[in-house]
Amino acid sequence: MADKPGNQTPNTPDVKESELRDMKVDELRDMAKSAGVGSTSDLRKEELVDAILEARRGAGTANDGGDSAGDDGDVGAGPDGGRIRKGSGSSDSLKYSQEITSPEDEPEREGRSLVTTNHEVIKQWAEARDGVPATVPDTEHGDHLGVLRIDFGGDSDRLRHVSWEEWFKSFDDRRLNFIYQEQRSDGSQSNFFQLENPDREDA
Repeated sequence: MADKPGNQTPNTPDVKESELRDMKVDELRDMAKSAGVGSTSDLRKEELVDAILEARRGAGTANDGGDSAGDDGDVGAGPDGGRIRKGSGSSDSLKYSQEITSPEDEPEREGRSLVTTNHEVIKQWAEARDGVPATVPDTEHGDHLGVLRIDFGGDSDRLRHVSWEEWFKSFDDRRLNFIYQEQRSDGSQSNFFQLENPDREDA
């Protein structure tokens, strides 16, 4: 099964998402492994597809600078260049958080509260924790995504995975800030984040 033509090229642009979703789980696992994805034994089909797409996009960006506008590989900084979005509903958490505007920025200390709108910073932070962009089903507004989440694996049954492109479009359309931590005060990795809309209280 590892020798099937087409299944050894996860970073080729002609492997479409729809084709991946039609494949069997075993085939997806083989493709994920060949794409350099870590542990795949606990991943469900949807998660395998997402992992392959992310690996393919990352390779595509490294190899040829990315391809179509719909590709998630090079998500860039976003419309505000990572800068904080401010409004009448800005919280105290925002005021006391260190602003991060690029992947090169470092927290001032362990446990520091951070804030950014930089797409690449958010994507790298999530992927370092095996996070997948997601939304809460039945909270959509027409064609717009509902409540935005990042699925770290524990809420897979209650969340619907989406592409980073979709996630960031909603994130920017709603002028959200991403407040987060890299590490807890004891130095251990933190999965804490919250989304804040400075124009209203809920995100």
